[in-house]
Amino acid sequence: MTLLLWLNASAAAAQTIVREPELGDTGLPVILKADQIIHDDELGTVVASGHVEIAQGDRVLLADTVSYNQRSEVVTASGNVTLLEPSGDVLFADYMKLSDQMKEGVIRQLRVRMSDDSRMAANWALRTGGNRTEMSKAVYSPCQLCPLHPERPPLWQIKAAKVVHDQEARDIAYYDAWLEMFGVPVVYMPYFEHPDPTVQRRSGLLAPSYGSSSTLGIMLTTPYYFNIAPHRDATFSPMFTTKEGVVLGGEYREDTGNGQLELSGSLTRPDRRDDDGNLTGGKAFRGHVFGRGKFTLDPIWRWGFDLERATDDTYLSRYRITSKDTLTIHPYVEGFNRRSYAAGNAYLFQGLKADDDADTTPVIAPLLDGNFISEPNSLGAYFSLNANFMALQRKEGPDSRRVSVEGGWHLPYISDAGEVYRLSLSLRSDLYHVNNVMRPDLPAGPTERGLTGRLHPELLLEWRYPLVARIGNIRYLFEPVVQGLASPYGGNPAEIPNEDSQDFEFDDSNLLSANRFTGLDRVEGGQRINYGVRLGFYGSSGGRTTALLGQSARLREDDTFNEGSGLEDNLSDYVGHVNVSPTEYFDLAYRFRIDHETFEARRNEIDAAMGPDFLRASVGYILLEDQISSGDTTVFANREELRASATASFASYWRLSASARRDLTGAGGTINAGGSLVYEDECFLFSSSLIRDFTRDRDVGPETNIMFSIKFKHLG
Repeated sequence: MTLLLWLNASAAAAQTIVREPELGDTGLPVILKADQIIHDDELGTVVASGHVEIAQGDRVLLADTVSYNQRSEVVTASGNVTLLEPSGDVLFADYMKLSDQMKEGVIRQLRVRMSDDSRMAANWALRTGGNRTEMSKAVYSPCQLCPLHPERPPLWQIKAAKVVHDQEARDIAYYDAWLEMFGVPVVYMPYFEHPDPTVQRRSGLLAPSYGSSSTLGIMLTTPYYFNIAPHRDATFSPMFTTKEGVVLGGEYREDTGNGQLELSGSLTRPDRRDDDGNLTGGKAFRGHVFGRGKFTLDPIWRWGFDLERATDDTYLSRYRITSKDTLTIHPYVEGFNRRSYAAGNAYLFQGLKADDDADTTPVIAPLLDGNFISEPNSLGAYFSLNANFMALQRKEGPDSRRVSVEGGWHLPYISDAGEVYRLSLSLRSDLYHVNNVMRPDLPAGPTERGLTGRLHPELLLEWRYPLVARIGNIRYLFEPVVQGLASPYGGNPAEIPNEDSQDFEFDDSNLLSANRFTGLDRVEGGQRINYGVRLGFYGSSGGRTTALLGQSARLREDDTFNEGSGLEDNLSDYVGHVNVSPTEYFDLAYRFRIDHETFEARRNEIDAAMGPDFLRASVGYILLEDQISSGDTTVFANREELRASATASFASYWRLSASARRDLTGAGGTINAGGSLVYEDECFLFSSSLIRDFTRDRDVGPETNIMFSIKFKHLG
């Protein structure tokens, strides 16, 4: 029979065994449950045996036998003793003697399972104050034992003559300790300390990383973390190198309540070098600063910034911070309100390529955008209004100020047969004030300045008819698309500089775009038809294949586009894509542009990945034909490249990966190649990597980098 007794832990009410706590009683009630309970009134003791469970406050004690002295408030437990702590730690022992609401006591043969699943064991322990446990001849490890051979030591453990767990300070301290790997002592520590599992973050050293570089020599990075406040922190990360001295690095992060702020940077003072990497004498300060912020002003408006700056062109690549070739300072403010959007931006660029010139690099300030879309009426029609203002200036070269306004009326419609129509009427007006603009047709002539502009009306009518069928377990999609556009030819006078529409490429992503240019400085005019067909095959098990093939046709040729762009003739090249994913173990993506006369590939992009997660390989190939310059649009150089990578997971905790990238053009070669080996389990992380770069950029030549790091988890 199971008995349930309410025992008061205070001396004043010790004679009363079965009752609720009285008003004003400062002691915590004790709930005792057992198979058998023997009460001795003369001695004031209660002896419980058989599945004993005692709960007092947030602590729970389980044992085979428990003796409770009501007068001294001492609990003695033996046999399969388990104590559940409020922190989440669980203590196991052969014998416990506890007092003061189970906060004080002596424990023999202690074993502890901590809240983060790490474990500790000791011959005996002394508990004081309910928050301090001093253990003798103790061992600590967060590593799981081998289920097949539990007698084997864990991957790593710390053995110490004395261990003190201070739950109030949330520290675990070791005295006269050894760090063992696979049971073999490797490092002796007279004193060692780390936070207990309840600590989410705390100031202290982070895991270091080691490496070797043919450029920098042997490298050692020792980060130190500063827990400044619950909403802000910082990390100081000095890197010590044998060839380039010390590189001081750091990061600061803050949650401001209305946004986030991140700042990082580095600074060093190495020997001066020329573009060939030769020492020239003297020292030079080199460094960088990166930053990002985003802050909410109210439910509609927010502001932020992106900050990227370096002291020189090759610093970031030489010290392997980033491979970017353009850095940007970008403050902005933007607002969202229902269907409307407004933004103010500014851009300051730093080009890092050898042929970049700071005097000809533009500064854009401000760049203002406003976009409005009305609510649809009963027919579904709606109005749109887009406005833009840009001011661009240089120390040397063309300057421009642009005001652009575009209004449109749009009517979507779906017929009873499922045909989808879209009708759009728009009128765009651009007004420019320019200085020092060189005419492409007069490269040696005088530059243009003054006011210029254009009006560009456009009519668009689109029809598509998605047809869906199901045969067996496969669903089929067949969707023809035809898009007709009418607008005046030309629209790009030589007086208008091309600043934001140089990054142009004709492919499947802009086949059905009214204006294929990426910015506002160039417009696509003339009467033209864009047409294509979408295909889809969808299996019941999740496999699918999709495809798109299309072309553009115009009534007459237009010199707006470069020769080789695929749009220079009346009929454009064929563009499209094919995506094949029959199972989760295979993915193929193919994008193409095929010459409409010779059917030769002028663009090929192939990406394939295959294999399960534990053995995954991917390969990519890209071929881009060059474009012959026409007007002032950008020339695309011929490009052919192959890249491959593979990742394998084996033996439960090991990961091996390798990758390579090669330029297949005549003057090309291997760009980079490398691999990594990682071991990671619940308590230990070892990572290593080998990367070989074959390219040269001034003082940054081909180099080999070897990096590795070791992390003992749960120690910080």
